Amino acid sequence: MTPGTRHKVIGTFDDITSSTPEKSLLQPLKSTGGRNNTGKMTVRYIGGGHKRKYRVIDFKRDKDNMSAVVKTIEYDPNRSARIALIVYADGEKRYMLAPGGLKVGQTVSTGPAAAPEVGNTLPLSEIPLGTVIHNIELYPGQGAVMARSAGTYAQLLAREGKFAIIKLPSGETRMVLVACRATIGAVSNPDHNLESHGKAGRRRWLGRRPHNRGVTMNPVDHPMGGGEGRSSGGHPRSRKGLLAKGYKTRNPKKTTSKFIVSKRK
Repeated sequence: MTPGTRHKVIGTFDDITSSTPEKSLLQPLKSTGGRNNTGKMTVRYIGGGHKRKYRVIDFKRDKDNMSAVVKTIEYDPNRSARIALIVYADGEKRYMLAPGGLKVGQTVSTGPAAAPEVGNTLPLSEIPLGTVIHNIELYPGQGAVMARSAGTYAQLLAREGKFAIIKLPSGETRMVLVACRATIGAVSNPDHNLESHGKAGRRRWLGRRPHNRGVTMNPVDHPMGGGEGRSSGGHPRSRKGLLAKGYKTRNPKKTTSKFIVSKRK
């Protein structure tokens, strides 16, 4: 036990079966350090960190009527969930988000004819009501955009005409077209939210630099800066003056608002 590890809580990595990624599914990943294409810093507190390669994940799951065998469950440095390497009957290899309970040697399939079992991807029109799902599309053929981080899941509540009603991880209930696809089960690594880095250095390995609070700055730097002694800083705001707590930033005129049945709590 050292001061750095005294409060550290991390996963055991028991579910990971391979430490070497599939080379054909790797792509280079450039570190930005929070700078844009002109070199100007647009996001603060980003930089450094370990060099990473991007794992190409199949979020579309569009290879229908062909089963695939799970070869490995792997760690992905670019996301909180685990990923699974699957090999199709024709020899093609792809990465998919690993749902909880997926094991090496298991068979997964895609399409309207697939069984509603963990790891299989089906249109929402074919999934039984009440099923726990993840990796959900918002538009048919777009690829999954919702419920993708570790331990998250949504639930299929009902179907009305061409829409399915889904309860999302945020608590929002929303209508999605039944032609959109989703994967059965919850995302792997559900204990991710219990992790504690234990020391500042571990955050540096992840590419996160020291973070300054607004109240520690001067008035010229932040709306909450300045004051004599330790002042609380007034109304919580962002550096640009936007209210930070409870202020709704979603555009009220957004056209997709009509698909939201009930907002998140």
